[in-house]
Amino acid sequence: LEFLYQQSGITARESYDESNITAYSERVIWAAIMSTSEKNKAIVSQFFTALNAGDVDAIANTYADDGYVETMGSTLISGRFTKDQIVAVTGDIFEVFPNGLKFTVEDMIAEGERVAVEAHSEGEHISGKTYRNEYHFLFEFRDGKLIKLKEYMDTEQVTDVLCGGQRPPFEA
Repeated sequence: LEFLYQQSGITARESYDESNITAYSERVIWAAIMSTSEKNKAIVSQFFTALNAGDVDAIANTYADDGYVETMGSTLISGRFTKDQIVAVTGDIFEVFPNGLKFTVEDMIAEGERVAVEAHSEGEHISGKTYRNEYHFLFEFRDGKLIKLKEYMDTEQVTDVLCGGQRPPFEA
């Protein structure tokens, strides 16, 4: 329990009622979980700030060395990408939005090491088309670093604007 006391910030252990140690322990555990959840939500907020600023280094530094993003769907940009791959292409993504791509977080909830986000984005693509998309992101952390990011979005918007209408070959 010593670790949980430290994580929860509760220092007055003498104030608990030994006859009701289960309830007290649950409170200590809950405080530790809340702390982790709040810390991870703050990291996610910083991640979106970095996205909106086009700060590739800050985005990359959010990830653990073994972290990855998985973009769901069947588009030319769908798939699982390692931290090294993310670093290699993130700058290119910002170049196709000369005036930036603005993400707005609509809702965020967290439990322990996982944070779920509903968001939308808008920006003018170099093709002259306006790109607007709706997202659900699921972030998973370990020791304050992003180990998995799953991105769900309107794949038709991706295909029409980002991929110029091109689709990957159909695989049966």
